[in-house]
Amino acid sequence: MKKQLPQHIAIIMDGNGRWAEVRGRNRTFGHLRGARVAREMIEACSELGIENLTLYTFSSENWLRPLEEVSFLMALLSRHLKRERANLVKNNIQFQAIGELSRLPQSVLDEVEATTEATSACTGMKLTFALSYGGRQDIIGAVKSLVAEGVPADQIDEAAIESRLLTKGMCDPDLIIRTSGESRLSNFFLWQSAYSEIYITPTLWPNYDESELNKALEWYRTRERRFGRTTAQLNQQKSSGQKRDQVPELAPPQ
Repeated sequence: MKKQLPQHIAIIMDGNGRWAEVRGRNRTFGHLRGARVAREMIEACSELGIENLTLYTFSSENWLRPLEEVSFLMALLSRHLKRERANLVKNNIQFQAIGELSRLPQSVLDEVEATTEATSACTGMKLTFALSYGGRQDIIGAVKSLVAEGVPADQIDEAAIESRLLTKGMCDPDLIIRTSGESRLSNFFLWQSAYSEIYITPTLWPNYDESELNKALEWYRTRERRFGRTTAQLNQQKSSGQKRDQVPELAPPQ
């Protein structure tokens, strides 16, 4: 069954505030519950054998939220990383963060760096927190790198851009899950999601659990991932043993 699992799952964790508001509670109550669910999903994905898990933890646009809420989220993130560091090591999970990390408070940045270092020798699931991350900003940063390096225009291709994205070295997400019923990417992995399967669930993130994750995985198993090809071509690839992302050479014009 493992080979039917996505190699890389990315989750847009949405709905904390709404979950709290319908209960007459402050939005921060929803974020507290959401952090607990994130912990449960990290452990569940690791136990399932998922190789890569990315959590959209804080977007570039989230800085526009009320200062009180942003300050709470930063403090929660710092406490969460400090508390869970030993657990990540115990479960052999390697941690990293991507985004405009320089915008993070020093207290948060210290915990990010300490957790990255503590789990650097782990060989299990790779867990990525997208922090102060934006897909447009990621692409702009890659283009700026190309310009600064003086790369000629005729040498700029997909590989050149991908090698300068914050996700360099990571495989693109096979499955993107968005909770709360919103059907948009919200500036997340705009380049990397070109051929991701996108699963939308109405479940608010604080209500998300392993049964919801299993629903997404069952749905993923029903998908035929053609990457621009036809079903007939896919069947031919399987019979010939050709890799799914290997593009056959076109015959020269006669």
